[in-house]
Amino acid sequence: MKETIGVLALQGGFREHGAHLRQCGIEPVYVKDPDDLAPCRGLIIPGGESSCLRRLMKGFALDSAIIDAVHSRQMRVWGTCAGAILCADEIIGETPCLSLIEASVERNLFGAQLASFTEDTAIPGVCDTPERFVFIRAPGIRRVWGKTRVLHVTRDIITAAENDDVLITSFHPELSSSLSFHRYFASKCGVSIQNSPDQTWAPTSWMTLG
Repeated sequence: MKETIGVLALQGGFREHGAHLRQCGIEPVYVKDPDDLAPCRGLIIPGGESSCLRRLMKGFALDSAIIDAVHSRQMRVWGTCAGAILCADEIIGETPCLSLIEASVERNLFGAQLASFTEDTAIPGVCDTPERFVFIRAPGIRRVWGKTRVLHVTRDIITAAENDDVLITSFHPELSSSLSFHRYFASKCGVSIQNSPDQTWAPTSWMTLG
């Protein structure tokens, strides 16, 4: 089977990530059990409800399978919003879940649902010109250490960081027309992409995600 990128498809915004991957010329695997990880060079953990995702991953034994795949260098992971919370070594006030990246994350640091906002910005190494990113009940990255590198800061709060195997973002690139982070993650995973034009993106349910 051709190597590709998976999207954790237990809950949350997995369809939007899948659509963006297809725009990059990548046919995603929607991951629901450990066997689905076999062809995946990378896995996106989407935004959603982190407590629900945590329970479902444990119930399907996906948490341990993901940890094993990352530690064996078989797979890389990108967590967006709730996914970033689940990937962090430290979650303020909570027990960590996957502990894949040396970062401390605090949920809802940018405020509640009504405080959701968008930001048009360029991120060196990812997008050279400003693109739109969506923040919905967004967590913030309080600090990073060890091998973790900061990629972006919003309102004096770290909102994107990475190490060699894991990428985390507070925001949702999949809820705008931006493909830059999906292309960046594909490159990080060693998965070939095709240059395809950005389509006009008109999400109808983005306020339900976080």
